[in-house]
Amino acid sequence: MISDIGYGLNSLAHLALLLLLFTVRKPGVAKHLLVLATAATTLWSTSLITSLFGPISLSWLLSADVLKQLVWLLFLAGCLQSSFNRFSDVLKRPVTLIIVAPALFALLTPYLLAVNPAWSFLVLIVLSLEVLVLLEVVYRQAGREKWAFKPLIIYLGATNLFEFVTYANATMVNQVEIGYIAARGYIYFLLMPLLVISIRRIHHWGIDIFISRDVVLHSSLLLVAGGYLFVMAVVGYAINYLGGNWGATVQIILVVMSFALLATVFLSNAFRTKIKIFITKHFFANQFDYRVEWVKLTQWLTRAGDTSPQVYYAGLTGVLNAIQYESGLLFKVTQNGYECVAEASPVANNGNIHTTLDVLAHYSDKNGWIIDTDAYLVKPFDYEGLNLDREALKKWGYQLFVPFLKDGGLWGFAVLASGDKEKISLNWEVKDYLTAVSEQVGTYMQHHEAAQVVAENAQFAAFNRMSAFVLHDLKNVLAQVDLILANAQQHKHNPEFIDDTFETLEHTKARMEKMLKQLTDKKAVEEGVNSEFLLSDIANDVVENRCMGLSPTPSVHIVRERAVMVDREKVANVLYHLISNAQQATADDGEVDVVITSNSDDNTQLVMIEDNGIGMDNEFIETRLFKPFDTTKGNAGMGIGAYDAKTYIESIGGKLTVQSEPGRGSCFTLYFPIG
Repeated sequence: MISDIGYGLNSLAHLALLLLLFTVRKPGVAKHLLVLATAATTLWSTSLITSLFGPISLSWLLSADVLKQLVWLLFLAGCLQSSFNRFSDVLKRPVTLIIVAPALFALLTPYLLAVNPAWSFLVLIVLSLEVLVLLEVVYRQAGREKWAFKPLIIYLGATNLFEFVTYANATMVNQVEIGYIAARGYIYFLLMPLLVISIRRIHHWGIDIFISRDVVLHSSLLLVAGGYLFVMAVVGYAINYLGGNWGATVQIILVVMSFALLATVFLSNAFRTKIKIFITKHFFANQFDYRVEWVKLTQWLTRAGDTSPQVYYAGLTGVLNAIQYESGLLFKVTQNGYECVAEASPVANNGNIHTTLDVLAHYSDKNGWIIDTDAYLVKPFDYEGLNLDREALKKWGYQLFVPFLKDGGLWGFAVLASGDKEKISLNWEVKDYLTAVSEQVGTYMQHHEAAQVVAENAQFAAFNRMSAFVLHDLKNVLAQVDLILANAQQHKHNPEFIDDTFETLEHTKARMEKMLKQLTDKKAVEEGVNSEFLLSDIANDVVENRCMGLSPTPSVHIVRERAVMVDREKVANVLYHLISNAQQATADDGEVDVVITSNSDDNTQLVMIEDNGIGMDNEFIETRLFKPFDTTKGNAGMGIGAYDAKTYIESIGGKLTVQSEPGRGSCFTLYFPIG
């Protein structure tokens, strides 16, 4: 009665899940196979309700269990690939036939031959173990979908582990324990929510399988565990059969000790390492899984810091991790020899390490070879032309010398030691692998150094640019002083001239203090605060106080005007440069006009500086006019005035245009945004 309640609840739960699956729209044949597996589990659970169908015979129990396992194995076979379009594609795949063959054999054999139930117990152990192996493969290959598949893996893993224990125990005692059978319904019922969670999470059933070392390792360990427990079950059965009254006691002791021994073995890192090495040597053509190792190396390097010591340490440990070594030193070649820039658990040695490194570095600089010093002690003729002190080499403690090359020469090198780890043999594959790793790590460290050089050059370039603008402003200040001196003799007794002179000197002093601050702080002074000004006031001030020393005298014409938000001093510098350039390009009897108007269409204020001087051709305007440090004035000019004007106008959202024709003059138009 107790078992009937469990199986009844499980039947109802799986029936509800089956109805839910009919409403779920998920692509893939595996989804339809899941419907089939859920239906089979519903029928299996219902058939084991004794109040409906009477006592359950052992043959029926075994057949029902095999049939259920067959359908779930078929479902897992459909999950091993995502490109199935039809159910027949799954069945025609050779791998599927291999997967379901044990279940088919167990299902059909009792109808063809008289089979001892003990052998059926063993077959069900194998089927449970097969499901566990397939779950291992599916989970390891799920990648980003592991989160979605995990509840399904737990559901099938837990239920099949219970099936494994049930029939392993049945094999040892030669009968199925009633307690296990009664508990199964409840276990399946309580674990079923995990299956529902997976159905909601998985967006696309099916995983593209590839064979990797980790999958082979974990699957092999699982197979070894299953085989070990299988042997223990057979031994327990034999003891129970021959042991008489002592059979049950010995069986319990054997089971407990076997599980303890198995756990001890599989928790041993050395054992797992040996298994992985065995698999690598005998089942794979390559010693390293390059895809995995390359991703690990890249992720390790990207987590490094920005400082040189952090980058060098990340490079050294990246090489060490690539071959599972513990100790190493990283050296960089300098003008004075080489310098140790990083170390990881350095080896204490009594030999003359510098002499050995000198010889190794000189040898590797010629051919770029990776050198195994342990191999050199045994076969020195493999390194033709390399002459090392064998006694010093025995004491220095490092095995591998790995060079980092740059432009065909030696940039630096690392010396590596295994520490407590197993030493690797430097065969052709390890050489190729370490060469690829050293190139990646070397490029990473050299890129960091190049980035530092670029950053320093950018700082110098910024300082040079700032200095150029300071010199340009200094030239403008000098022009103002020249203007004062040029008019001093004629107007020195004029009080108004004296007042203007003092005002100009105060302005000049402020300008020079600003330039001095720029040079002292080694950075450009921040822009002044924008305020609302009339451009005509700025233009008149520039013409009257800064441009009167040259001919022809500029004229300011106001057509329409509105106030704009600008930096007065910066705009004054822009206007002064453009007006003085127009004066210098125009004959003394020519004309230079400053026209101020507004454009209501695009809400801009215009300042047009027109002259009838020598003009410019289109090629000069396009290629040279706004190019910094390009001047037609020889040593008298800096070549950044027009560039500075254009840069400032564009920085406030305006623009500067030029119209010019050789022999007829030029017109510079400044567009200032209003509002």
